[in-house]
Amino acid sequence: MALTRRTLLVGGALLVGIGLPRPARAAAPTGSLPAAPRIDAWIRLGEDGAATVLTGKAELGQGIKTALIQVAAEELGLDPASVHLVTADTELTPNEGYTAGSHSMQDSATAIRLAAAAARALLAEAAGRRLGLPPESLTVADGAVAAPDGMRLPFGELVQEVDLEAEVPATTPLRDPATYTMVGRPLPRVDIPGKVAGAASYVQDIRAPGMVHARILRPPRPGARLVALEAESVAARSGVIRVHRDGDFVAVLAEREYAAVTALRALARVAVWQGGTVVPEPDALFSDLAGRKAERTVIHEAGAGTPVPAGRRLTAQYRRRYQMHGSIGPSCAVAEFDGSRLTVWSHAQGMFPLRKALAEMLALPEDQVRCIHVEGSGCYGHNGADDAAGDAALLARALPGRPVRVQYTREQEHLWEPYGGAMLTEASAVLGPDGRIADWDYSVRSPTHLTRPPGAGQLLSARMLEKPFRAPPPKALPQPEGGGDRNAIPLYRLPRARVAHDFVTDMPLRVSALRSLGAYMNVFSIESFLDELAEAAGADPVAFRLAHLDDPRARAVIEAAAERFGWGRTLQRGHGAGFAFARYKNLAAYCALAVEVAVARESGRVRLVRAQGAVDAGQIVNPHGIRDQIEGGIIQAMSWSLFEAVAHDAEGPTSRDWSTYPIARFPDIPERLDVHLIDRPGAPFLGAGEVAQGPTAAALANAIRQAAGVRLRELPMRPELVKAGIGV
Repeated sequence: MALTRRTLLVGGALLVGIGLPRPARAAAPTGSLPAAPRIDAWIRLGEDGAATVLTGKAELGQGIKTALIQVAAEELGLDPASVHLVTADTELTPNEGYTAGSHSMQDSATAIRLAAAAARALLAEAAGRRLGLPPESLTVADGAVAAPDGMRLPFGELVQEVDLEAEVPATTPLRDPATYTMVGRPLPRVDIPGKVAGAASYVQDIRAPGMVHARILRPPRPGARLVALEAESVAARSGVIRVHRDGDFVAVLAEREYAAVTALRALARVAVWQGGTVVPEPDALFSDLAGRKAERTVIHEAGAGTPVPAGRRLTAQYRRRYQMHGSIGPSCAVAEFDGSRLTVWSHAQGMFPLRKALAEMLALPEDQVRCIHVEGSGCYGHNGADDAAGDAALLARALPGRPVRVQYTREQEHLWEPYGGAMLTEASAVLGPDGRIADWDYSVRSPTHLTRPPGAGQLLSARMLEKPFRAPPPKALPQPEGGGDRNAIPLYRLPRARVAHDFVTDMPLRVSALRSLGAYMNVFSIESFLDELAEAAGADPVAFRLAHLDDPRARAVIEAAAERFGWGRTLQRGHGAGFAFARYKNLAAYCALAVEVAVARESGRVRLVRAQGAVDAGQIVNPHGIRDQIEGGIIQAMSWSLFEAVAHDAEGPTSRDWSTYPIARFPDIPERLDVHLIDRPGAPFLGAGEVAQGPTAAALANAIRQAAGVRLRELPMRPELVKAGIGV
């Protein structure tokens, strides 16, 4: 199988009304439009000609603000500087649920594009009525509608004649990609200048008049109960407003932050806790996981009626330890209660689900709770943000009239955030006499990957109240996107295949969504096993993949990554090359990745030397934004794959800081990291934010195999595993 070389401000627009839900539309992609079909749910025009764009998605550092501004500006014919974006706010924006699953572009950008195009059409119609000309003869650009003779009517003059309360038409003409002037350009990210300059950019930076500072007292281990608390001396400390207790939920509120910090330390010394959840020792983690009750679902079956073909059968098992988000900034929230209405500023990834959970916890009508997204310094997934918002809400109710700021410590974030779950996979395949895969059998054993709100019982402190809210039973996310079984179904052409998901219903540690969910582990397993099969068949790993792929877009990213990397070239001693591929969720972006690693045999240390990716995310709005996502994803997944595992013992997690939960540091960044983008003008947007996670892990494992002759099947691939495999 030889490898071939083929190829922003608004004036006068009142932000009210969101558009009522309507039945879902069919046919062409409409993103989030069916749930909020009115134009003004997404686009508002001011009398100064500027536009406000509204999105239910949140900026998490992925650059979505910039991309959405570009999409709207392109369709409206505005300078991006004249477009102001409002992100997830339960009082202003459409309800788009969570910002998760790499859905922001395909859901929100698609809806905004259609709404902006509909607004542009209405502006042209209004101008046509004034000028007595057919709308199709007019040009909409530079914030005005122009006639063939050069007569221009600025948007501000037409706003009162345009009904933006109308629904977006079922067929909305979009601009021809060949005429784009903003989409496809590397517009500088609008969120970066303030962050670089040290401006208040994150929820951690909020300081409000009259604000009080709070710290939460957590148990020493999960499941422990508070049996005694002598809080009088702490409550009497200078600067302390009160010690608040409701069941096992305890907090201290103070006028200044340092007073809250020192009071919490004193409070911890007088708190007596008992009991707790038993956690398996690290050496027993995987046997414990294998023995837990699980619900099996066969999620894919092909060729079931045909006999098992003759050939050589290979089998392999893969393992993943608990991993955490490790947000650089511990979680934070600010809440204010005026006696009837609660406002919360949070960096959680779903403002509307959070509002529902807070309303339930506080027994308030949802319309009396407003949740506003503010960026947090770090996180892709469900970290402590929702919990911090719940804590702030409880304390704001206890101290009405004053904003309450809850800031977690590093130790609290590490010990209490919901982790990415431990997982087990098993792969088995038959290689036919022709060197192709003739039979495939794969199973993944995984806990839930979603314990986010909207339920009050999904907030940590709500479970600790005198009248606690119970955590709902964990659920498996359904295919085609899946949770623990995300990307468990290979994209390859397999004549006979079976894939099963063993959903573990109970885990000793709290788990939830971590970037890419089960795709990280499943792609690591499948793409590692593909290399093992290629090796057994005596085939080049890249050629072996191409031989099992029909999808032309999949083949294109594989060929591009391999060619740009220089696949097949001889590397120096101790170095190895690895390759991996996936289409995220089998329905989002495509990613192929080739890496070179260096393995130090004496220490077992693995260093990523260089990486070459190729990505097809459909139409590209901002190439800088996608590259940022892919490069960041590769670096984060490299950190997961080589360094990160939650340390724990029978008492619970012991990863309290960066020494007990090591992450990649600046010296670990590869010498060269390149991402080639394949643009598809006019094609639907494909989510790209999580596509690099699994391919990175597998490519590293495959490169380690070539560099050191050892096949590692456990994540993370720490030096001790490398040394043990080598036999040093």
